[in-house]
Formats: sequence, C-alpha cells, structure tokens
Amino acid sequence: MYRNVWFKQPILIFIFSIVAVTTSLVLYIYWYVEVSTGLKAVIRKANIEPGQALASQTWVVILVLSILVAIIILGLFIIFVYSQKTFQLLRLQRNFINNFTHELKTPVTSLKLYLQTMEKHELVRNDQRKYIGYMIDDADRLANQVNRILNLARIESKTFKAEFLQRNLVVVVEQFCDKNRHVFGDDAIQIHNPSDRQFYYAIDIALFEMLLMNLITNALKYNGSETPRVDITFIPKTRQLYICFKDNGIGIPHQELKRIFRKFYQLGQSDNMTAKGSGLGLYLADIIVRMHKGRIKAESDGIGHGAVFTVMLPIKEGRNNLERGA
Repeated sequence: MYRNVWFKQPILIFIFSIVAVTTSLVLYIYWYVEVSTGLKAVIRKANIEPGQALASQTWVVILVLSILVAIIILGLFIIFVYSQKTFQLLRLQRNFINNFTHELKTPVTSLKLYLQTMEKHELVRNDQRKYIGYMIDDADRLANQVNRILNLARIESKTFKAEFLQRNLVVVVEQFCDKNRHVFGDDAIQIHNPSDRQFYYAIDIALFEMLLMNLITNALKYNGSETPRVDITFIPKTRQLYICFKDNGIGIPHQELKRIFRKFYQLGQSDNMTAKGSGLGLYLADIIVRMHKGRIKAESDGIGHGAVFTVMLPIKEGRNNLERGA
C-alpha cells in the first residue's frame, strides 16, 4: 500500500525549502554584520583608514543577496505550481482510465451476456431481433467511445485533416438528428429557428457532427427526467449566431461551470459526488468550436434546473445564400 511519506508531499517540501532559504538569509546577514563590526573594531585599534582595509558596502551586498534569494524562492514557487498541476493531471488521468474502462467494460459484458443467451437457448425470431438490437446499441456505444479517443488524439496531434465548406447549419442539425434518432431513442429533441432564416457557415461536417453528438448525448446522459428533452435553438445576434442546446437535465453547480470544459474533468468530482463519463466530451466540444473560430459557454441555475450550452459562431447578418445549397 502507498504510504504517505513526508518527502512525497510537494507542499511540505516547498515549505521546508522556503524556511531553509529564509533561515540561510537571516544567518548570513547576522554573520556578515558581526564580521563587519569586528573588522571595524580591529581597524580602529590599529589606526588604519577604514576605506583602505574594508569597503563599506554591507547593505549593497545584503540587497544583492536578498534579490538572489527572492529569485530562488520564485523558482521554487514555480516548480511547486507546476508539480501541483502535474499531480492534478495524473489524478484526472487515473479517474479517466477508471471511468473509461467502465464505459468499455459495460457494453462488452452486455454483449457477452446476449451472445451466451442466444447460444444456450432457442429463441423465437422476435426475441432474436430484440437481442440483436440490444447488441447493436452496445456496439455503437463501444464504437463511439473508441472513435472519441481516436479523434481526440488526431485533433491534438494536428493530424486531423479538416475540410471546411459552406453549409446550411439548420439543415445540418436537422439531418443529423434524423440520422441518429435510433441513438437518442425516445428522447425528445426539438429544433427551433424562430427567425426562419438560413445560416451558412464554413464547417467540417465530420467535426461538426462530432460536436453535436457530444452536446446532445451529454445533455441526455446527465438527465433524470422521465422524458429527457433537448431544445436546439438558432438565435441570430449582431455578427454572431447562437446555437443553444437547452436540456431539462440535472443541472450544473455554479462552481463547476468553468471547469467542465477541462480535459478529463467530470461533473461532480469537485464535490466528491459520483463522476460520470470519461471527461472528454465537453473538452472535445470546446476544441471543435475553437477550430470553427467560435466559442462555447455553459449556463445553469444549479442542480435540478437543467443546463444551456451555447455555441457562438461569428457570422454576418443578411447572408442568405440559398444558391450554395445545404
């Protein structure tokens, strides 16, 4: 078992280092002053000109020494901050591995159970179709998790070759929701375009669909309602288009709103709650939005009040280029 030994604690090491450096500075100043006083006494007894035997630069030396010590302390502080960030990242990675392993293990176990059932029992066709449907859903879950990791690795390593083309965003979202209706099940996803305008924007269709999948599945996953609901609304602003994803889920504590886009961060871990997911969905969403020269923000009135994720894209008003197609 890991023992909490004192020299493995960066905070204690940092404190001891500061104390040691400060003590050294105090002792050196005390020694320097004592030596200078003794030398001056000897010089006076010997009737020697002080300027010939001892340069009176005590305070200059103390000032220079203080600056050097301050630089050392600053260096130690920087090392301490980076070490804390490293430990935090390692802890988040460990949590990610544990949760991601669970995300992979659950559908694999389910698939194995269905296959064993079909092997041991003669099932009627309707039951076979039901089990096959379950297995397809589990296979889709596995594929989505693996693709999320692979795509994130490609994006972070800058090997993802994005192709940005003008697309009608309203049509893209509508087609995506219709195409993935089987993934979302009976969950209610409504698309609203109050202005009844068409919004064209240069997007990479694969990345944009990845963004939509992450935001919608995230809204449905963190949802305890009998009928989970996601309302996607297009709101034109001055030189910007807001695409709002509003859900009726569990909500987000105010203190976590700025953290949820961090890599490996999982909702609930700051409050010692049970964290869900891999901690990559919203991080990946933030990267994708930035690649499209936009911003994303999260809003919530707290636990039990749902959440709103808003994608903000810079878009010129009045551009209704229908001739470009969807």
